[in-house]
Amino acid sequence: MTALEPLLVHLAANRFMPAPPQHLLNCGDGDYRAIGAEFLGHFVRRGGLLPDERVLDIGCGPGRIAVPLTQYLSAEGSYDGVDVVAESIGWCSERITAAYPRARFHRLDAAHAIYNPSGQHDLSATRLPFPDASFDFICMVSLLTHLDADGLAHYAGEAARLLAPGGRCFATAFLLNPPARDALRAGGGRWSFDPDDPGPVVPGDRAVPLAASAFDEDFLLAAFLRVGLRRKRPAAYGHWSGRQAVNFQDICIFERG
Repeated sequence: MTALEPLLVHLAANRFMPAPPQHLLNCGDGDYRAIGAEFLGHFVRRGGLLPDERVLDIGCGPGRIAVPLTQYLSAEGSYDGVDVVAESIGWCSERITAAYPRARFHRLDAAHAIYNPSGQHDLSATRLPFPDASFDFICMVSLLTHLDADGLAHYAGEAARLLAPGGRCFATAFLLNPPARDALRAGGGRWSFDPDDPGPVVPGDRAVPLAASAFDEDFLLAAFLRVGLRRKRPAAYGHWSGRQAVNFQDICIFERG
């Protein structure tokens, strides 16, 4: 067992670590602590995250990713989280930053039909409040799954702007490709994505399009490639469509060039 494994077990079970009230758990199903620990494992094993790196979490919600990172990142590392939900950012700042000052949270008052409908700025045009090349590792966990094509292009561009040389972008998505479409046709999918919709963006619920967005895989890869970020190895495909897999969403790691 590597040194990482005991930490993940500890994080998943430790009831003394911060956890938000139930009404702030808008970051997906499952156990808050266990899923946070699961993603830390993905970051290290798949993304090569090191303890001394600078991490940006876009769409941080109520700190599900931040909490385990407080136990993994060293004094030389840092964490910044950004989200449009004011109450989530307030809770994170009060409960997480107060105990772990190198974990910082920032409110982005950008409009999103579900998470911040009264936002003052255009989500697809708002520059994140950080200098160029200021992060080594950017995570977008369940961010792209709530964006349209313009939002995808914008955040791919922001990731490219903000990554330092050698940096990686860890992104989860619902990727439509032939195996995923076949699995959806077989009826095993979690969301009602139409497997015969050519896309490139397919909503899981046409009445609430941004509740879940699936992207044609080539379309999503092209959006990142246009800004200089390439997926250098295949995705770790998830079981959202009914395919056999361990993780739920598809996981991609993007690197420059």
